[in-house]
Amino acid sequence: MHCRRCSQCHYDFSPHRLPLNLTRDQWRDVITWFLLEQSSQNIANKTSIERRRILRALTLVRRALTKDVSEIFSGTVEVDETYLGGQWKNKRKIVRDAGTKRGRGTKKQPVFGILCRNGLVWAEVVNDVEAGTLQPLITRQVSPGSVICSDTWRGYTGIASRGFVHRLVNHGEKQYTDGKGNHINGLEGFWGYLKRKLASKGGIRREKLPLYLGEYVWRYNHRKESDMMKVRRILKLLEQEVSG
Repeated sequence: MHCRRCSQCHYDFSPHRLPLNLTRDQWRDVITWFLLEQSSQNIANKTSIERRRILRALTLVRRALTKDVSEIFSGTVEVDETYLGGQWKNKRKIVRDAGTKRGRGTKKQPVFGILCRNGLVWAEVVNDVEAGTLQPLITRQVSPGSVICSDTWRGYTGIASRGFVHRLVNHGEKQYTDGKGNHINGLEGFWGYLKRKLASKGGIRREKLPLYLGEYVWRYNHRKESDMMKVRRILKLLEQEVSG
C-alpha cells in the first residue's frame, strides 16, 4: 500500500488506516468541528454523516486524546486535587455545593492534577485523595529531585521522603503564594478552565468523565498550536489507534 501526502496538512498517510470507514476528508471535517466544540448533532448536520456515527467518532477521538499523555515532568511542578459533579445539568446550587469537603465526606468525583511550570498539565480521575493514592501518581509522573508545590492537605505529607523538594502554601491562612514562586495558582487556573468547559456541556455523566477530562487536558496542553496542527495530530493519533 502506498502512502500519500495530504495537500492541506502535508502529513504522509495511508488511505485505509482510519476507523469507521470514514474518508480522510470526512475525518478532517469531523475533527475540525470537534475542535470548535460543536455538538454531535451540529456536526452531523454540517458533515451529512448520521449522528450515530458522529457519536462513535467523537468517542474514538476522545479516547485517542486521553492516551496522548504528557512526558514526565521535572523542575518545579504544582499538585492539587479538585472535585467534579456527576451531572451538573438541572442541579440546584445547594445540591451542587454539597459534599465539597475533602476526603471521605465528599459526594463528588475527585480528580488529581499536576502542572509543570512550562505550561503542561496532567490529570487523572482518582478514587480518593489520600497519600496512598496521590503520592504514587506523583512519583510516576514527576522526576526525582523536582520541587513539588502543594497546599497543606495531608495527602501530600511525607512526599519529600520520596526524593522531592516539598514547598507548602497554606490556603487556610489565605496564603496563595509565599513570594518565592511557591504556589499552585497555575493548576487552580486549569481547574477553573476545566469546570467551565464541562459546565458548558450541560452535564457529563460520571462514567464518561475520564474521556472528557482527557479531552480538555489535551486541549489545554496544545492550546498554542494552530487548528491545522491539532487536526494533523489527531489524525495521526487515530491512525495509531487502528494500527496499534
